[in-house]
Amino acid sequence: MAVTDREKEEDWYDREIRFDVRPAQLELRRGEFTIDTMDSVEDTKGNNGEAGILHVTNLRMMWLSKSSHRTNLSIGYGCIVNINIRTANSRLKGQTQALFVLTKFNGSRFEFIFTNLAKESPRLFTTVQAVFRAYDTSKLYRDLKLRGAVIKDKELILLPEEKIFNKIPGVWNLSADQGNLGTFFLTNVRIVWFANLAENFNVSIPYIQIKNIKVRESKFGPALVIHTKQRSGSYVLGFRVDPPVPKLAIVMKEITSLYETYSTEPIYGVQYIVEEQAPKLKDLQVQRVVDDVEIIDNDEANYDALAAYCTDGSQGVDRDPVYNDHLGLAVETLPENLTIEQLWSVL
Repeated sequence: MAVTDREKEEDWYDREIRFDVRPAQLELRRGEFTIDTMDSVEDTKGNNGEAGILHVTNLRMMWLSKSSHRTNLSIGYGCIVNINIRTANSRLKGQTQALFVLTKFNGSRFEFIFTNLAKESPRLFTTVQAVFRAYDTSKLYRDLKLRGAVIKDKELILLPEEKIFNKIPGVWNLSADQGNLGTFFLTNVRIVWFANLAENFNVSIPYIQIKNIKVRESKFGPALVIHTKQRSGSYVLGFRVDPPVPKLAIVMKEITSLYETYSTEPIYGVQYIVEEQAPKLKDLQVQRVVDDVEIIDNDEANYDALAAYCTDGSQGVDRDPVYNDHLGLAVETLPENLTIEQLWSVL
């Protein structure tokens, strides 16, 4: 069983930074899905003054210029070193808060600055930071791990989306001259082996890091040999299954089947749901309601304030201002026999 050319081509999505890629490389690969799309984001450092679209997937960030999709970025989460929020100078928005993404790829460091042009929208900050955290804390789905905390009380510690399909005892690890007796766990995302006498002596091999699996002769007899990809160290791991006949062939067939199923729809372990999307205009519209007001006549003891105020026929004529102790303000001189208290008592 060997990795195909297509698998080699798809292996870079979360591990590389690429500029101005072909349209085909902007398409989602198998197992990749879009988590959020922001329609108005500026690449403030590389294309200041140019609005674009930012796609956040479970493997990478993609920025595409609105004026020309030939101008684009693909930033794999595996290259990100740090994400923070600082002030930047945008040609489209001026001095504003922006997302600073520090990355490292092929021995070089790159800094990207993204500004959300939409008003009062924190999604650029919250979504990208949360998805990157989800990616960074789910490495066991994608990275080979030696001597990890993956076994407890001789049982596999399952990942959130992981299911065990078989537990196979009597499997020898051939990394040492004498070999170590242990147990295989075959799941939907990886192969795990641990030594029966020492749980911390183990290896977790995600299917995505397997280059090929073969059965070949060794000094211990027929052995199952797993060759990992260069990204995970190009390990050659040998295992002997007792009894070799017919158990080795059965184990090989089962691993091949699980690998092929995984390759059809890989599971990368990045779990995130956007809880708050920007509401649509139609969802914000409120139906106009006319107030139902009923006017009730006051009794004869009450009278209209305006009429009382203008009893001297001075409506429309300004009076000289005087200070009123009751209000603590300067008011127009009141007509004779009328006080502020009487005006306030009018209903």
